[in-house]
Amino acid sequence: MAISLTPELPSNRSISDTEVSSHLPKKTKTMTGMKPTPLLDAVQFPADLRKLTRAQLPQLCGELRDFILHSVASTGGHLASNLGAVEITVALHYVFDTPNDRLVWDVGHQCYPHKILTGRRADMAKLRMWQGISGFPTRHESEYDAFGVAHSSTSISAALGMSVAAKLKGEKRRSVAIIGDGAMSAGMAFEALNNAGAMDAPLLVVLNDNDMSISEPVGALNNYLARLLVSNSYNTIRRVGEKMLSKIQLDRFGARWEEHLKGMVVPGTLFEEFGFNYIGPIDGHNILLLVDSLAKLKDRDGQLLFHIVTKKGGGYARAEADPILYHGVPKFDPAVGIIAKPAIKPSFSEVFGGWLCDMAAVDKNLVAITPAMCEGSGMVAFAKQFPDRYFDVGIAEQHAVTYAAGLACEGMRPVVAIYSTFLQRAYDQLVHDVALQNLPVVFAIDRAGLVGADGPTHAGSFDIAFLRCLPNMVVMCPSDEAECRAMLTTAFRHQGPSAVRYPRGAGIGAPTNGALVPLPLGKAEIKREGKKIAILAFGTLLHSCKGVAEALDATLVNMRFVKPLDAALVREIAKSHDVIVTVEDHAKQGGAGSAVGEEICAAGFSNIRLLHIGLPDRFIEQGDPAILMREVGLDADGIERQIRAFLPQ
Repeated sequence: MAISLTPELPSNRSISDTEVSSHLPKKTKTMTGMKPTPLLDAVQFPADLRKLTRAQLPQLCGELRDFILHSVASTGGHLASNLGAVEITVALHYVFDTPNDRLVWDVGHQCYPHKILTGRRADMAKLRMWQGISGFPTRHESEYDAFGVAHSSTSISAALGMSVAAKLKGEKRRSVAIIGDGAMSAGMAFEALNNAGAMDAPLLVVLNDNDMSISEPVGALNNYLARLLVSNSYNTIRRVGEKMLSKIQLDRFGARWEEHLKGMVVPGTLFEEFGFNYIGPIDGHNILLLVDSLAKLKDRDGQLLFHIVTKKGGGYARAEADPILYHGVPKFDPAVGIIAKPAIKPSFSEVFGGWLCDMAAVDKNLVAITPAMCEGSGMVAFAKQFPDRYFDVGIAEQHAVTYAAGLACEGMRPVVAIYSTFLQRAYDQLVHDVALQNLPVVFAIDRAGLVGADGPTHAGSFDIAFLRCLPNMVVMCPSDEAECRAMLTTAFRHQGPSAVRYPRGAGIGAPTNGALVPLPLGKAEIKREGKKIAILAFGTLLHSCKGVAEALDATLVNMRFVKPLDAALVREIAKSHDVIVTVEDHAKQGGAGSAVGEEICAAGFSNIRLLHIGLPDRFIEQGDPAILMREVGLDADGIERQIRAFLPQ
């Protein structure tokens, strides 16, 4: 229940600390090193926020920023993006009637201030944990989360749909899209702008420019221009000018004159061409200016683009100085900052990065492409050593894939480093621009399977299914780091499209040498000979199956390839065993197990009992990877339990 402030207080009077404290919850846990938060303690929901005076908002923002810093430091999560979004979040909830008015966050990793102000402050202690709250807006979690999100560039489309729906239903409410962190670079954002500019439904787009990719912040002059552009005076002058110009039949000339004159002063001509009225840029950390501007924009008709300039990591010097390091953080001490600890074992991403540099050194035609995931994909060293062959295309997965196809057409050997969940966004390009033309593009697919704290939006649960159905495609699943390196070499030497999928984090610590030796295409390997039961493992789950195979005296096969499947070995196994079990960290429907089943069916083995073990037909929530694997039965105990339950009693 919301904690309301004293109802008899005049709306124009400031609330004292004493009055606030009388309305605090009985027990308020204060994190070590965190300053007191009297105003934040009194704001459980936006209705409470709107009872504060404007003069109290700067203090509230300071308290909220301090709470976020210490909360995320104790749980891990996205930090820099949330610190930079404090003031705009407070301003939006202060001015708009949420949840009736819809706020749609883009990417969503800047939603922590929003969650804290919408009844989930206590839940931040279990942020991104099993049975805790998500690190992204989630519709089932709160009525204030108008749209579920974690991929970029969807906000304008969704908010436009909500605005049109409100108009069709005769409902009076506003829709606001908050987009930033490079999300404006994706084609979908511009598709939405193009559509919105021609629609008769009000829409406010807040461009949270925290990278200064559109323009440099220029201080007081821009603040003045922002006030001018949102004022009634400006719009009155504009309407009068339009009438005068129409009378002398200089409509087109007048419109162009206005747009280009405005474009010489503020960088909004592009958005004006889309049919949006551009306002800004203004200081996105000036809470009073934000509130004043949004209040004037709240009831304006038409399509509005409100450009604010913020500092990623704002308010925490370490995050401001290195927003990349402090984008996604582990637990740390805010007073000390993040202290890098040497990894005990290299991650699969690092194995890929090392292979990429080694292969580029021997093949000058290798080029590497990433859609804005240089650090996450392990490409930092390659970018430094081979800058002319490194291409970060921004958040533009579709373009990344077709760009790679164009490079391949001209004899280059492109390697696309991409998360499994992001490759989904470029599926049409994968089909038509790469597979159909049988082009030699290598897809290094990171974050295959469950990804832990990032949850279902980032899990790589479906790539095998959507890849193996494509003609010409080769699909590989390494069981360890050494095999990952060999498979990447196999993919690079293959004269057609290929994919190597590997999980987040480290494997078993298998040593990798400098060799660039490919594997025999489509060949599995038997790791253990057994009787009656055969376990066919795909990927790193091979190691969870070793003890199970021993306990059941089962044959254990490292399948390696989903496509081409080692059909000859599968048939030999089917002849000599009664039960075949497939194990994979992928959805069972259409996955690697389905490929084995199809082969057994095609070969006419009607007496074989076949068990598929993989991810269940549901989205798996966030949490510690070990907990998630146990929950879905993909740890060693779960695999053995499922096999024993399947065997005849």
